[in-house]
Amino acid sequence: MAACAAVITAVRSHVTSLHVFCAVLIAAIVARPVIVDALSAPVLRTAATVFVAVCVQALPFLVLGVVLSGVIAAFLSPAALRRVLPARPAAAVPVAGAAGLVLPGCECASVPVARRLIGQGVPDAAALTFLLAAPAVNPVVLVATAVAFPGEPGMVGARFLGSLATACVMGWLWQRAGRAEWIGDRVRLRAPTPTGAGRWAVLAETARHDLVSAGGFLVLGALAAAALSVLVPAAWLDALGAQLVLAVLVMALLAVVLALCSEADAFVAASLSTLPLLPRLVFLVVGPAVDVKLIALQAGTFGRAFALRFAPATFVVAMLCAVGAGLLVFGGVR
Repeated sequence: MAACAAVITAVRSHVTSLHVFCAVLIAAIVARPVIVDALSAPVLRTAATVFVAVCVQALPFLVLGVVLSGVIAAFLSPAALRRVLPARPAAAVPVAGAAGLVLPGCECASVPVARRLIGQGVPDAAALTFLLAAPAVNPVVLVATAVAFPGEPGMVGARFLGSLATACVMGWLWQRAGRAEWIGDRVRLRAPTPTGAGRWAVLAETARHDLVSAGGFLVLGALAAAALSVLVPAAWLDALGAQLVLAVLVMALLAVVLALCSEADAFVAASLSTLPLLPRLVFLVVGPAVDVKLIALQAGTFGRAFALRFAPATFVVAMLCAVGAGLLVFGGVR
């Protein structure tokens, strides 16, 4: 038994992702006739079309987003943002929210950046505002939303207003009701800033990590969109669209569960064309603010006491801000 265990351990230590990829590729080639016959079914062809369309449309924005995230992690010191923030935390919150326009980053990158900001002495409220704003209101996300909704230019403005309002309200709420002890003391330890060749290593590693993580969630989101397009009867979606309050709640919960990258979620929302714009807007505002992967990242970075309070509050605030922005921009229920 010991010898078998040693052999298995040795094999595992030499098996890399490249070996797995080659094995899957060979299996796909061998099973090609079966796969072609299966995809000949109209339902599967429809699902495959939706899956490929979502991935192809979203992938360029995803790559651009993770590259920009890597550049910021490598070349922008949190001290630079600290210098431009007002001394008063209440005034620093909207400035930190607006910084998300020029300092883009995905959800996965915004958590460690916020941690570094706190370590650099930035007020907690401002750092948490930036955490929520950076992945939601940056130009990459807004352009992706415009491409996904070409006939609805108001969706871009509504998403921007709802997301920025969510970030600022949560910042002010934390300033008023948050406690320093809810954030672990280790977060406030100042992290070293990379220099020289280390910056390029940080850029490459950050971009690689974010691309692998976000790419996996993009595939899951595209699969979910494809499944919804063929498995859920159109009558069900029509009935859900007629129950606006229920549709808002369902789309908000779906955003939390799917945990899509903010550069790609607009294309998944656009594929649910039978639903009104307002529930889909809620999906786009809630997703970058709170989802299962963000809750896990926040718990691991700031502590469970923080995540147990911050995530539920963000969920409620994001829904309310999205509905308010939708009613303001769309001029009614759509």
